[in-house]
Amino acid sequence: MWALVESGSVTQIYTRPKQLTLGDIQYPQNIFMLWSSSELEAIGIYEVVINNTNYKDPKYYINTNQSFAFASGTVTATYGTATAKAIADTLYTAQDETDGLGTEGEVKAKGLKTIKKETINTQAAGKLSPTDWMVVRATEGGTAVPSSITTQRAAVRTKANSMCTQIDNAANVDALAALYAYTNTGTEENPVFTRPLGELPTVE
Repeated sequence: MWALVESGSVTQIYTRPKQLTLGDIQYPQNIFMLWSSSELEAIGIYEVVINNTNYKDPKYYINTNQSFAFASGTVTATYGTATAKAIADTLYTAQDETDGLGTEGEVKAKGLKTIKKETINTQAAGKLSPTDWMVVRATEGGTAVPSSITTQRAAVRTKANSMCTQIDNAANVDALAALYAYTNTGTEENPVFTRPLGELPTVE
């Protein structure tokens, strides 16, 4: 990413090389690749330095647009303060119902906790689905489900419920994100990556 600086201010951002005209001179797009930094800066083109200090994981935060500033011969792109996404569901209000937008008390927009729990339950259903036919067969009077499969299926449901409880207990967005953060509990030679939320067991 490059910026055009005129009279000490950023006046244009180029996200990719492009042909441009400065004053009476036309420049081909390949100057962005072929010219040195000093040659580009001589005509007012500076490579942008990205400052990600305020940037946060977009799965959990809404980041601002970048703002661009020129100082001490450098153009810097900086993010403003990120806003945490709603962790709880947003419900329709009485006014919403009056305005015909929805029924008071029903979910208007799902919060992160609901979204994460739905994902866990979908993953659990995926773990169980290959052996669902055994349960149906047994229910309809056929062969009983092997005890090993019954035990493993119960373990999936138990773990899914436990994971959902952990999600429910997260005090804020950062605590929720921490549940999903993997760390190496092994060694550099034999890494073992785990996360506080844990993993769903398999059914074999």
